[in-house]
Amino acid sequence: MTAAVDEKPVVEVETEEDKELQNELKLLVERTTDKDVKLIGPALDMLKYIIRTSTTSMTSVPKPLKYLSPYYISLKNTHRLMPPGPNKKNLADIISVLALGTAGGDIARKELDCLHYCLAGSMTNIGDWGHEYIRQLENEIVQKWSDEKTNEVLLPLIKDIMTFNCSHHAEIQGCDLLMEIDQLNLLQQYVTEDTYERMCLYLTSCTKYVDVLEANKIMDLVAEQYMKFKVYSRALVIALQSNNDKMVKEIFKICKDKVILYQLAFICGRHLYQVEIEPEGELSEDLISILGNNHLSSNFLAFARELDIAEPKTPEDVYKTWLEPTTPYFSIVGENLDSARQNLASSFVNGFVNAGFGCDKLLTTEGSSKWIYRNKDHGMLSATASLGMLHLWDVDGGLTPIDKYLYSTEDYIKSGALLALGIVNCRVRNECDPALALLSDYVINTNTTYQTGAILGIGLAYVGTAREDVLDLLSPIIQSCESVEILGITSLSCGLIALGRSKHGTITNILSKIIEMNNNEQLRSPYMRLAALGVALCYMGCKDAIEVPQAAMDVFEEPFRTMIQTMLQMCAYSGTGDVLVVQELLRIVEEKITCRDDKLRDKFKKDANHKRKDRKNNLEWDYCMGQAVAVLAVAAVSKGEEIGAEMVQRIFGHIGRYGEPVVRKTVPLAIALTSVSNPQLAVIDILTKYSHDSDDDVACNAIFGLGFVGAGTNNARLAAGLRQMAVFHAKNPSQLFMVRLSQGLLHLGKGTMTLSPLHTDRQLVDPVAMAGLLVPLVALVEPHSLILGKAHYLLYSLVAAMQPRWLLTLGEDLQPLNVTVRVGQAVDVVGKAGTPKTIAGIHTHSTPVLLTAGERAELVTDEYIVYSPTLDGICVLKKT
Repeated sequence: MTAAVDEKPVVEVETEEDKELQNELKLLVERTTDKDVKLIGPALDMLKYIIRTSTTSMTSVPKPLKYLSPYYISLKNTHRLMPPGPNKKNLADIISVLALGTAGGDIARKELDCLHYCLAGSMTNIGDWGHEYIRQLENEIVQKWSDEKTNEVLLPLIKDIMTFNCSHHAEIQGCDLLMEIDQLNLLQQYVTEDTYERMCLYLTSCTKYVDVLEANKIMDLVAEQYMKFKVYSRALVIALQSNNDKMVKEIFKICKDKVILYQLAFICGRHLYQVEIEPEGELSEDLISILGNNHLSSNFLAFARELDIAEPKTPEDVYKTWLEPTTPYFSIVGENLDSARQNLASSFVNGFVNAGFGCDKLLTTEGSSKWIYRNKDHGMLSATASLGMLHLWDVDGGLTPIDKYLYSTEDYIKSGALLALGIVNCRVRNECDPALALLSDYVINTNTTYQTGAILGIGLAYVGTAREDVLDLLSPIIQSCESVEILGITSLSCGLIALGRSKHGTITNILSKIIEMNNNEQLRSPYMRLAALGVALCYMGCKDAIEVPQAAMDVFEEPFRTMIQTMLQMCAYSGTGDVLVVQELLRIVEEKITCRDDKLRDKFKKDANHKRKDRKNNLEWDYCMGQAVAVLAVAAVSKGEEIGAEMVQRIFGHIGRYGEPVVRKTVPLAIALTSVSNPQLAVIDILTKYSHDSDDDVACNAIFGLGFVGAGTNNARLAAGLRQMAVFHAKNPSQLFMVRLSQGLLHLGKGTMTLSPLHTDRQLVDPVAMAGLLVPLVALVEPHSLILGKAHYLLYSLVAAMQPRWLLTLGEDLQPLNVTVRVGQAVDVVGKAGTPKTIAGIHTHSTPVLLTAGERAELVTDEYIVYSPTLDGICVLKKT
């Protein structure tokens, strides 16, 4: 063993040069008080020269500043007694710089000496004193910025600092200064072609951490700069982020380049944002077609052929039962106990896996109706509706194979065909309006089975369009319907159609009908959750606009009141990452729920402790329902902001351990929502633990959550885990049904699709996709009452969120164009110096390319110009 050596502090040895410098500085300081005025000026000039030319390392103070620090107080006194003139200003400059170091100590920083003497000095070439000096001035300006008189004095100095920052690669520092003093309007004069990209990127990233008014101000400024430098696609992204209709119209009006207009239309089509194009010539026809997503089916099929995955898959190919561990006899018996439910699961799996491919081995072959009849009653509805998934986006080719089922004598098959018609038209705008023409008669039919399929179908077909004629068709049904199921489905469809448009007529209709049932047993129906969600969807992305409707909801009893108010917050702030809203929602989750009287409280406890046999028909109040929805809302709000989404994961862990039973059921769903189509190992592990929970509902939701997390990724680890779960839950029909569903979602579109609402390099949150995700999640708050009951068809609302996860490059003629690209994990380059690499772990591919969550692409050569903000989705390229 060796003895420990005591570390002695390193003593700096002074050289002859250092002693000479000290003597020189001492002499110059003495000269500043000399009686001969002619000697003071040269002495001050020499002091300034020595300080400016001194070199330093990152870890030490320049020697002149260190040696002058003992004279700091005497220099201040000299300055005070000195008559006004150039000498006094030069001395003020020197004192200002000395205040930067250790000379002035805490008193100098407290009295803001650096800024005070800078203002008293010559105020010329302040950048010559270096970056650290500028940074200290900025800090003190922020502290001093208050009253108007001071502000006028500071403005010239701020302008000098901004000029220095923008010419010395410190633009980010300048942006921070102007944001701190609320003077961003000054920024425009300093933005140049070389600096606008870094500054705009930084300012955009800051919008997540400021209030709504400040964020809108920053967004407008950024969009203005992009427009100034004719980067229209980035300006459009900013306009869509701030939901600015006027700006979107202006961008389309100003832009004259055909290729750029195509690219703008593709971005709006992906976001399902409606832009009015005046029908003039061939260009406008192309733009209308792109905005209506009419190209989607043909491009997707060409993409499938390119990847060689056009061959249809059966549910057995997905389950891979031959890979499952050997199953004991009793497990096989258990699996076959509920064969109708397993057939229903296979119908969903078949639809999800072959979605958009137009062919399968169960429904589009000869004798396809045999498969439909292997399902029972309401199961036939979902089995027939899966035809819509197979022909997804293909309006022209999909209507004919579905049409023959409209003549069926079986009500459920006919209803399923009506829903399939709506699914085919989802996210696609066709000038012939086939969905409205075919479904409108059945919407007002007296047969509630037909109505169910037709109403949900029309909601999915016109999701996000806010079409008045479609809403007018559904409004009378809300007013006259007596069935709670029809009210729930109709309200939900109205919410999907009027998404985020605050259509007051629609909202009033739904609310007045719910108020009629306020003191009625019907209000306790699970379908009333869908009605409440319908109202909330009308306010999707509206933020502060929900204050009045939230107050109006006070007329309802608990827990319905908290539930609908929380849904409003969930939709209004969905994808914003607003920290204050997340905190408010967590407060709702923490609250201790109290019932109105002791009898109700006792009854509630009894129901929570003893599972009722007839859960499907249980209409008792669950007083924690509002808290359950609040957990989902936390996930929905934090969705658009990566750091927030990571932070809430830990909070969900605590809620899962200590929350009420109904709140625990929603925790796996909330965890899944924060990581849709992004199978992170940590998330998979948490959900796998929950999937073996003793509470059936928690286990069911966790299994479905695994499908959500892996949707469309073909993740091998997750696939193996689900196969093991199929064996583990072989005797439990509900859990096994969920395992099969998750296996179908995992292989969504044979691994070519995603459910993630984030697109365009995760800058935009698609409200239509968000709505499509929220419907099944809200329905699964009590899984046995809807999804595992008779309302399994609600799972088809996921079609609103389904999109190919591709990079497809097109030429100027909108035909596929193969180019070589580098693909890798996206790197956050906000505020980084120089030109850092934007992707890491690079692989080279030829387009079209499948992109996974968090990946980004860039062109290998400069042969083509890219007009998209980033290479993902559909990009139009122009030869250089």
